[in-house]
Amino acid sequence: MRFCPLYSGSSGNALLVLTEEAAILVDAGLPGRVITQALEAAGVAPEQLSGILVTHEHSDHVRGVGILARRYRLPVYANALTWRGMLPLTGEIPPAQVRVFETGRDFYLAGVNVLPYAIPHDANDPVGFVLRSGGSQLTILTDAGHVDARMLDVAAGSGLVMIEANHDVEMLKAGRYPFPLKRRILGERGHLSNDACGAALSALYLRGVHRAVLGHLSRENNFESLALETVRGVLRAGDIPDEAFALSVAHRDRIGEMYEVG
Repeated sequence: MRFCPLYSGSSGNALLVLTEEAAILVDAGLPGRVITQALEAAGVAPEQLSGILVTHEHSDHVRGVGILARRYRLPVYANALTWRGMLPLTGEIPPAQVRVFETGRDFYLAGVNVLPYAIPHDANDPVGFVLRSGGSQLTILTDAGHVDARMLDVAAGSGLVMIEANHDVEMLKAGRYPFPLKRRILGERGHLSNDACGAALSALYLRGVHRAVLGHLSRENNFESLALETVRGVLRAGDIPDEAFALSVAHRDRIGEMYEVG
C-alpha cells in the first residue's frame, strides 16, 4: 500500500491511497481542477479512482467531491449523517454513485478493507479511517478534538498513521481569531494541538506504531518546523529516541511525499 497526502491543512484536504488494485481518494476539499492536477502529478488519472471516502461534511473536506464524482462517475462513500450535511455543498450525486456506510462497521472498496471509526469533532457524524491491504495498515486520524483509548486501540499496529497537528496553543490564543472560534478549536470536539498530537503518538508507540505523518496544519496558528519540533520534543520527553519513530509532515499548499506503508 502507498499513501500520498496531496494536500492537508485548514485550507483543504485530499489524501491518496494506492494498492495494486485500488486508487482511493480520502476527502476532496479543494476545487476539482486542483485535485485533478494533483492526482495526475501523482501518476493517477482521476477516472482511475476506485472511489472517494469522506470523513465529514466540512467544506475543507468536501469542496471538490461533487464535481469529481459527477465528472468521472466516481462512487462516494460516507455515512448517512455526513451525506445529509454535505449535499448542500456538493450538489446532487447520481444515485448509482451513492454509497452509505455505517460508522464502526468495516467494508471493502476495490479489495481494501476500510474501517470508519468515530472521532470527536463538531460535525454530524465524523470518522477517521483504517485501511488494510496485503498485510499493510494505514490509519487516518485528523479533525479530532482529543484522542481516547478507543481511538488508540483502533490505530494500534499501523505501519503509518496520518495524524492531525493543527495548531500551536499559544499561537492560537494570541492570534487574531475571534474568541468563539478559538474556543471551538481548543474544545473537546475541535482540533488536536501539536502537544496533543505528540501525546497521542507517544501512546501509539506503545501500541506498535513507529511512523507518522503530521497533517491538517493551520495556516494561521502553526508552521511545519514548529509542529515537527514540538511533536518530536514530546516523543523525546517520553524516552522515545528519534531513530525509533519516523516523523514527517504533509504540506498544506503542495503535494506531499509518496509513502510506502508497511
